[in-house]
Amino acid sequence: MVEGDWNLVTAVKERTNMEYRKLGNSDMELSPIGFGAWAIGGGRWEYGWGPQSDQISVDAIQMAVDRGINWIDTAAVYGLGRSEFIVGMAIKGMAKKPYIFTKCSLVWDEQGFVNNSLKAESIREEIEDSLRRLEVDTIDLYQIHWPNPEDDIEEAWTELARLKEEGKVRWIGVANFDVPQLRRAQAIAPVTSLQPPYSLIHRDVGVEILPFCLEQGIGVISYSPTISGLLTGRMTAERIANLPKDDWRKYDEDFREPKLSKTLELVEKLKEVGSRHDITAGVVALAWVLAHPAVTGVISGARSIRQIEDITPALDFRLTQEEVAEIEAFQKAQQGT
Repeated sequence: MVEGDWNLVTAVKERTNMEYRKLGNSDMELSPIGFGAWAIGGGRWEYGWGPQSDQISVDAIQMAVDRGINWIDTAAVYGLGRSEFIVGMAIKGMAKKPYIFTKCSLVWDEQGFVNNSLKAESIREEIEDSLRRLEVDTIDLYQIHWPNPEDDIEEAWTELARLKEEGKVRWIGVANFDVPQLRRAQAIAPVTSLQPPYSLIHRDVGVEILPFCLEQGIGVISYSPTISGLLTGRMTAERIANLPKDDWRKYDEDFREPKLSKTLELVEKLKEVGSRHDITAGVVALAWVLAHPAVTGVISGARSIRQIEDITPALDFRLTQEEVAEIEAFQKAQQGT
């Protein structure tokens, strides 16, 4: 366990039924996992995931909602607008729509090159485009995707506060902010939520950021809990080598040596724990993140009905204290080798 990280072993509580969790200072009660819509943006852009069928994406979203997932997290930049458009297609006509979360601050030009912008004028344009693609009048949670350029954080957060006052968004949050940046935003308007990366492999936010959010009542929706599929049990070195050229994971350091082998060893341990409950390694990885008391919910990306079937046990499965300790001991032994 990273020094200073929250003591997850003592924080675990066993639960037998899905419980909805209140997000920060909002009135939203969230299912423990949400549908992550990055991958359904497909390929042909800088952070793409290779070819993807829009209909398969729509089917996956609709099944997720049918299974009890009540929030979807997307972003304007995913697929350069494509993800938001597909989410809009999927929820159109639903009697009871899930909460829709999206993000601003990453913009692209006619050639598809992505840049950062936190200027108020840019955010105003982005929100209108997102509302149009999603075909909604109001976005439930609007988030700053990245705190870049950092000098413009105050301008951007002031604009998000205005959008909330105008009713274009219901609640406002941030992603990838550190504690000083969160404090800067809080000085202007309350921060409903933070979206940080948090997983068995990437724990840095557990040292300072998650305890700060818990103390301040800021909701946390963690992303990459399975490291973009690496901890699901379905990823192998051979499959990674055969990923499409426009899948960003093919070039990411987590998917390459020397990290890959140890991560796949951890996956085998997660499979072992999961086999006792007839669940996948990915569900075990999600449950580990959900054990942290600061975490409201986790974003679990999905591209198909099969993947929805794989992750939905995480809606109510929780690790025991003994199982968390077992996983911690395994990783500690790994670090010593």
